[in-house]
Amino acid sequence: MAIKVSQSTGYVPNLQMSAFGYVMGVVLLIIMLPALPILIPAYVVWRVFFADEPTEETFETWRTDANRYRPQAPQPDEPEDEDDD
Repeated sequence: MAIKVSQSTGYVPNLQMSAFGYVMGVVLLIIMLPALPILIPAYVVWRVFFADEPTEETFETWRTDANRYRPQAPQPDEPEDEDDD
C-alpha cells in the first residue's frame, strides 16, 4: 500500500508535505493541550528545586583565579660582566 507523495525539486514549496506538517502540528497541539496544566507547574517545580544550575564563568572569577596562566613580560638580557684581568 504505497501512497505517492510528490517529490520536491527545491524550487517551490511542496504542498503535500507542508499540509502534512500543519496537520501533524495541530494533532500534537490537541493531544498536548489537556496536559499543559500539569506539565507547566511540574517544569517550574523541577527547575526551582531539582535542577542544578551550572556555574557560569565570569571575568571576575577568571581575573581573581590564582591558578590561571599569567604571561610575563620579556626580560632584557643582562650584559655579562667581562673582567679584564
